[in-house]
Amino acid sequence: QVQLVESGGGSVQAGGSLRLSCAASGSIFSIDAMGWYRQDLGKQRELVAAISSEDSTNYADSVKGRFTISRDNAKNTVYLQMNSLKPEDTALYYCNLRGNLYGKIEVWGQGTLVTVSS
Repeated sequence: QVQLVESGGGSVQAGGSLRLSCAASGSIFSIDAMGWYRQDLGKQRELVAAISSEDSTNYADSVKGRFTISRDNAKNTVYLQMNSLKPEDTALYYCNLRGNLYGKIEVWGQGTLVTVSS
């Protein structure tokens, strides 16, 4: 069973920075991609950033130039460096993993709250 453990959320003023981490543990053959999604109250969950096993990245337009996703393959860990945070970045951030274990799997973390005050 694969588990994702997130850390790094918190409260910050607008213009500040936070770094989220997500570590995968358990049995898994390979990881295709890891990423971060976010969901605010009353809104749908949306992709923030994702990174493939070949280090190809994808960002939501709203975070391009401010957020950077990276991964440490040896540690099965993905990071999200968030700079120049805005109040509209406030949301519950979820880590996501897509990989292979006797077939395709998709795993979600429990979520970590990011609150940006103006």
